[in-house]
Amino acid sequence: MPTRASNPHKKRPKDSNLLARSVVEDLIGEKWDGTPLGHPPERAKNPAAVALSKLGASKGGKARAESLTPKQRSKIAKKAAKARWKKRPEAA
Repeated sequence: MPTRASNPHKKRPKDSNLLARSVVEDLIGEKWDGTPLGHPPERAKNPAAVALSKLGASKGGKARAESLTPKQRSKIAKKAAKARWKKRPEAA
């Protein structure tokens, strides 16, 4: 449920009917016509840009792994293992 602090600059209508509608919309989290409150409509993505992004992502990790030296890979692996073990609770 939205709070007053979430949008302090929202002006409430003076008409009691419009005020009631505004309160109901805030409570249910969407406008009277069913559209969500405060969320802009999603933009259409450019298919060419999406394809280009996928192409780069598919080869990025492999290219980085090939360019690393064994010493660099070992250092990265040790850092990752240390981070994983840091998250674990102590066993009794």
